Amino acid sequence: MKPTVVVFDIGNVLLEWHPERFFDSVIGQERRNAMFAQVDLHGMNDRVDSGENFTDTVYGTADANPAWRDEIRMWHDRWIEMAAPVIPHSLRLMKALQSKGIPVFSLTNFGIQSYDLAAGHYPFLREFDRDFISGHLGIIKPDPKIYAALEDQSGIEPAQLIFTDDRADNIAAAAARGWQTHLFTGPEGWATRLVSEGLLTQEEAA
Repeated sequence: MKPTVVVFDIGNVLLEWHPERFFDSVIGQERRNAMFAQVDLHGMNDRVDSGENFTDTVYGTADANPAWRDEIRMWHDRWIEMAAPVIPHSLRLMKALQSKGIPVFSLTNFGIQSYDLAAGHYPFLREFDRDFISGHLGIIKPDPKIYAALEDQSGIEPAQLIFTDDRADNIAAAAARGWQTHLFTGPEGWATRLVSEGLLTQEEAA
């Protein structure tokens, strides 16, 4: 079946998201390794993505780990530097699809306040036809309930959806529900897939 709706993850699909790279550039790899070994920063971020308050969660974690207090606060205070840069080709694909009247949804693990912050820097985050943001839903990928929420709220049948994400576990969860899927390893491969599905021409996908 030719898909009728395209669903994009955001982190590492439309925006690069590499906290370790950021901290390496600020405090050096050795100190970053030590901090990430001692503090579950990705677990902290999952709590934000699940709907907890961005500032309270990050600052609370910083206060609970005084040896790393200043560094952990950077996760909040310099967050936009971690969610960068835009992946230009992916953004062109999103806009090309929409220019043809093909609905484009987001399905993303993102906090409520952090998404608002990102959208202030990246206006395209307000341009999806439908947004499915984990912080607002209170569920994070790859929990099957977040995929069910998109289906239920949009009324789109699973087989009509094509979804790209950079994480294999998120892709597997969507595929298990009957979604068409593409593991994102770069915009070129995603462009090729969209052409093969008949959604874009070679020229439109360039």
